[in-house]
Amino acid sequence: MSLTRRDFARTSALTGAGIALAGSVGALATAPNALAATDGATAAARGQDDGPEAGYGPLLPDPDGILALPAGFSYRIVTYSGRTRLESGEFTPSNHDGTAAFAGPRGTTLLVNNHELGGPRADWDHPVPTPEGLVYDPAAAGGCTVVEVRGDQVAEWVGIAGTSTNCAGGRTPWGTWLTCEETEDKAGQNGMTKDHGYVFEVDPEDRRANRDPRPVKALGRYAHEAVVVDPKRGHLYLTEDASGPNGLLYRWTPPHGFRHGRGRLRTLADDAGVLEAFRCFDSRGRFVDDLSRATRTGTVYGVDWVAVPDRDARRVSVRKQFTDGQVTRARKLEGMWWADGGAYIVSSYAREESPVQHDGQVWFYDPSRRTLTLQVLLGVNRDPEKDGAFDGPDNITVSPYGGLIIAEDGEGVQHLFGATESGRTYPIARNELNIGTEEEPEYSEFTGVTFSPDGRTLYANIQEPGIMLAITGPWKRQRR
Repeated sequence: MSLTRRDFARTSALTGAGIALAGSVGALATAPNALAATDGATAAARGQDDGPEAGYGPLLPDPDGILALPAGFSYRIVTYSGRTRLESGEFTPSNHDGTAAFAGPRGTTLLVNNHELGGPRADWDHPVPTPEGLVYDPAAAGGCTVVEVRGDQVAEWVGIAGTSTNCAGGRTPWGTWLTCEETEDKAGQNGMTKDHGYVFEVDPEDRRANRDPRPVKALGRYAHEAVVVDPKRGHLYLTEDASGPNGLLYRWTPPHGFRHGRGRLRTLADDAGVLEAFRCFDSRGRFVDDLSRATRTGTVYGVDWVAVPDRDARRVSVRKQFTDGQVTRARKLEGMWWADGGAYIVSSYAREESPVQHDGQVWFYDPSRRTLTLQVLLGVNRDPEKDGAFDGPDNITVSPYGGLIIAEDGEGVQHLFGATESGRTYPIARNELNIGTEEEPEYSEFTGVTFSPDGRTLYANIQEPGIMLAITGPWKRQRR
């Protein structure tokens, strides 16, 4: 999750208790290096907009050297690896990643926080602790913690341990978290004692439900990145962050009569339901081998689904079980968000391993039409060290104030930034914690961007060393 992507936006509308990303299928890309943008975005891209300026103004340097914010905004540290402690006394684990916020009991906010720690525990100063009953593989360093916020009081405990490289994941409609292992390590590899590359369900409220962790093997074993749930049809869509060959988009169809709910996924048989990979074709019915082939926003592909022969990849990685003519591939399939009746899917970049190079695509899959539409296409960023241009959308969340909030994971300077309904982008925060040297500064990516249930607090992580931040301020409805 480390190279460049850029500037994402999509029309949004507030509907009822949630926010749906709505509007035309036209895409927008406001960055100077964007390969394409719709006609509706050209004025914003050229700075020709008579409306009020988007956002909250320039970012002010932080005297503490952690987070630059606009005037009137402030942050507080919720957890800090190696400094704050769990209820059990151990330090907060490092390498914070995907996060979701849930309304907890008695006015609390519960956050499930992935820790992207791969390989053996000895490789890390602050691995996820291994409480009795919550450990899948005692050799693995990763897992999730649950953070309870009640006013200024914070408590943190382990939700699951002994997993590996817990990356993005996804929230379920029934109030749990699906944590995804971005690895294919098997027992005996890289110090592991069990197979990895699975999805696990974590309940933020019921600690007893997390005991005796069991992977949801029905969802396959591969380098999982993110997952979304179709609340109407029950399908799960999953991205794979892999190369050699490039990764796939998967769909899992539940078995007949299965009803989703808390803890139900872990009751499934290992071969329950049907796991399939996608296969795209253009308007002339021609097979599309790689998503990087799309060079114009608004490109629409039809989608078929091809059954996975061996979802547990006993001998061959799942993506290698298909010939090049059977499935469509894409480099760096990462974050997803379910809204507007479909799945928004990020292909973060494409380099020499792909037919066409780019620094980011955002697609929308419409399950009712079985179409995949290119919403955003971003050119290669030639100067990622320069501040001012946003780079590398990865984790995203829909804002209750309109548009999207995006976490950068690129090269050089790292931001949290917003995108309005018309595609204008604006800064929200800049990472000022230099983990490199004065001569060669380095700034870690932002991860886990998510709003509190009441919409007043924006939570986000600085992945290294591992800091969870709560940002508050004069949030306002963003105009187009």
